[in-house]
Amino acid sequence: MRKPSQESLMAAYEWMLLPVLASALLCLLLVPLGYQVIARGVIFADLAIAQWAALGSLAGLYLLPNHTLAGAPVSSLMFALLAAMAVHLIFRRLGEAKEAWIGILYVVGASLAVLLVSGDPHGAQALQRGASGDLLWSSWDLVIAAATLTVLVWLLGVWRPEWLSGAAFMPVFAVAVTYSVSLAGIYVVFATLIITPLILGSLQGQAPIVAALCAIAGHLGAIGYSVVSDVPVGPTIVVATLVMGLLWLACLRWFAGKYFRALRTEAHSR
Repeated sequence: MRKPSQESLMAAYEWMLLPVLASALLCLLLVPLGYQVIARGVIFADLAIAQWAALGSLAGLYLLPNHTLAGAPVSSLMFALLAAMAVHLIFRRLGEAKEAWIGILYVVGASLAVLLVSGDPHGAQALQRGASGDLLWSSWDLVIAAATLTVLVWLLGVWRPEWLSGAAFMPVFAVAVTYSVSLAGIYVVFATLIITPLILGSLQGQAPIVAALCAIAGHLGAIGYSVVSDVPVGPTIVVATLVMGLLWLACLRWFAGKYFRALRTEAHSR
């Protein structure tokens, strides 16, 4: 039996280049925003905004079909911005009970999504796509939009960090979440926003670029496993990102411990 040539193998897996690129951009876009989310103490606000972005996508299927902006439904962007405004008002006026109100915002969005598709025989599939997404079938429009937003977020982080820590954060965050949910679904967006910034940023004090690289490693490993094993890519990414974050944390702490032990040994030798 003839072995497949290198060219045929490359052609067989060439379609994976787009989801791999989309996944890397998603990590570079969301991880720096995740640092801001954790610093602000609005961890579940991103889940609520993502749910409303998914609700907007479903609403667009019935109310505004074929109306998109750079690949994402206009309705999804509108609903995400509406949710971001609600979160902003909750934090300004309802600070003591903010988590409860954000929980209400999330569950209302999820319930409205269920009611919206309840009369559709394919409604369950639509809900599953909104929650789990499918990075393996990314579109160029969404990838280009994600790349543009990624450049914007990193430039703001370098040149105008006060903008991301100020009033500009919520609209930028809402737009980023809208396109991210369209690419990968709610679960992947939440996991990418929170897991590595929490594990490597909050626990280990690592810079966003380190957490982003860790998230990329988790995403790419999950994509490879999903293709080989034929399992859903979204839940696989969530689990793989957590496992990769914990492995990186263990390695960083091991190297740090080894480095400090070497310093102590050198100090005693003197």
